[in-house]
Amino acid sequence: MLRTRSLCAGYGLFQALFNVTIEVALGELVALIGANGAGKSTLLRSIVGSVSVAKDAVFLDDEPIGAASERRQLKRGIALVPEGRRLFPSLTVLENLLLAARNGRRGMWNIDRIFAELPILGSISTKPATALSGGQQQLVAIGRALAANPNFLLCDEVSLGLAPLAVGDVYALLRKVRSAGSGIIIVEQNVSRALGESDRFYCLQKGRVVLEGRSEGADRASVAQAYFGV
Repeated sequence: MLRTRSLCAGYGLFQALFNVTIEVALGELVALIGANGAGKSTLLRSIVGSVSVAKDAVFLDDEPIGAASERRQLKRGIALVPEGRRLFPSLTVLENLLLAARNGRRGMWNIDRIFAELPILGSISTKPATALSGGQQQLVAIGRALAANPNFLLCDEVSLGLAPLAVGDVYALLRKVRSAGSGIIIVEQNVSRALGESDRFYCLQKGRVVLEGRSEGADRASVAQAYFGV
């Protein structure tokens, strides 16, 4: 179980998150929804160690792991697919994956397995990663995170700017990752898609969780009200 407890975070004098408590179990997909500026990206970055938080603000099972570095969290099995993908422009698809594999953990997601699940990446493995379409780049970004063999995969703005077909490819991959036992948190602007793909959801507004629940059967009117703050 990966969870936060009363997590507060910010940037300098600006506080972005206020007492946020969420959790995700292995084999579960949780969606974070909310308008721009709600704090979703900051929450993911706080969990993986790129934003400083208190040690007892993030727990892996019963161990407090907040205030650790990104590298340390990756070694614990927590990986982030960042907004904008942030692939290394000077490296090929394969080189991006190999670099992640060297810095991660051993496990089922080796390069052969990634190419088997994503044949398109095998066919373009020698191309510069940033010379690809947006959908292909997103698959590389997810594949790069998987190469570190995380137990928990955090995906920020997972479908932003992608064509519908590419979005389908991304979610097909995430379903495979979840069925293999990993816990997943996604930030998704498409609320209908987020609820349709996830087991549970949290809606953030101005840095606070204002609504949470099971995604199946969620009251769309209540979700819309929480999303827009009305």
